[in-house]
Amino acid sequence: MRTVVFLLVPGLHLLDLAGPAQVFSTLDELGHPVTLRYVADHDEVLSAQGVPLRAARDWPELGRDDLVLVPGWRGEPPSLGPATLGRLRAHHTAGGTVASVCAGADALGRAGLLDGRRFTTHHGIQRELGARYPRATVVPDVLYVVDDRVVTSAGIASGIDLALSLVATWHGPAVAARVAREMVVYARRNGEESQVSAVLRHRAHLHDVVHRVQDLIDARFADPLPLRELADAGGVSERTLTRLFDRATGMTPLRYQQLLRIERAEHLIGQGSTVEAAARTVGFGDARMLRRLRGRSSPVREPA
Repeated sequence: MRTVVFLLVPGLHLLDLAGPAQVFSTLDELGHPVTLRYVADHDEVLSAQGVPLRAARDWPELGRDDLVLVPGWRGEPPSLGPATLGRLRAHHTAGGTVASVCAGADALGRAGLLDGRRFTTHHGIQRELGARYPRATVVPDVLYVVDDRVVTSAGIASGIDLALSLVATWHGPAVAARVAREMVVYARRNGEESQVSAVLRHRAHLHDVVHRVQDLIDARFADPLPLRELADAGGVSERTLTRLFDRATGMTPLRYQQLLRIERAEHLIGQGSTVEAAARTVGFGDARMLRRLRGRSSPVREPA
């Protein structure tokens, strides 16, 4: 059971809190247990949008796998007591992850967690926080930055991207894509990083039939998957599936499955596996097909 603690501060933005909370709540509903806790220096916190929020003053016991997240706020930085800042530092020192959305990066800075690290925040306060924490490096124009278990994100809605990235780290990109699908949002990656995962790269659409078929391929990419079986999973004809899949992803179902196999094989090879062993593990009969597909240079067409 993983615990996610949200540190609530006066004037916090509701979406800074609700976006990540919905991601982790959905993750729990999909069978990956998460406990959400809300703590603050006061029993009640008034949000920037005027909604009062109840919180606990006592922090739960946390382990290395747990997360503390600080949503951003409107206006002047709120007062945070030394005990609260000490909690942030202690959790990170013990091996845990600390994250922020928007102006929440300022709380991490006050806890000393930005020193010597890269971070991002809302574009409107990047210069201000850069001056306030000169030992840190501000990264502009990205959705989020991960540096030594300190995860910071840009303005408001980017908290969803941050949370999805953490889900992908914990449980893999297929689970993150499933959470995104349940929330009807795009499964995006950081703007400063290449789209290394085919699962996330080709999930940036909202077509339910294609998502259902991708769910099946993601779970069984090493197995033979006839087009007829995939079409049945989507509840459409083979011809319709091919057309819909191409429109949503820019490729055929077979090509998508091959990409998943190649990526997994590359990972295995990077971990010391032979090409032959990796090829058989991911579903190729031998290494010849893997070598041929790895050598393809033709780009994949972007979806319309």
